[in-house]
Amino acid sequence: MDKRDMFDAFDGLSQNLLVTLADIEALKKQVQSLVEENTTLRLENMKLRDRLSRHDHENHVKVSPGQGKVHLEGIYDEGFHICNDFYGQRRENDEDCIFCRELLDRK
Repeated sequence: MDKRDMFDAFDGLSQNLLVTLADIEALKKQVQSLVEENTTLRLENMKLRDRLSRHDHENHVKVSPGQGKVHLEGIYDEGFHICNDFYGQRRENDEDCIFCRELLDRK
């Protein structure tokens, strides 16, 4: 192997390492995004479990008519959808949902 071939081999190896490093950085960003999403989902799950346990505890007490709307308002105020299309999903940045608002504004 002459000197030129060796330099070409090193250059090729260097290029491959740069591509591999870029791939590793992209994977690192994906893993970081997944970890953040997982943390968010764990917190949301914990809140939902807490709410469910409180709800189960409250159900032992007789519920008066019209109190269902109060419960739906509570769920909505905590940042979750109450409409048929997205029920139980977290509202992005607690933005209002016209479908949920329509349910709450019904008489």
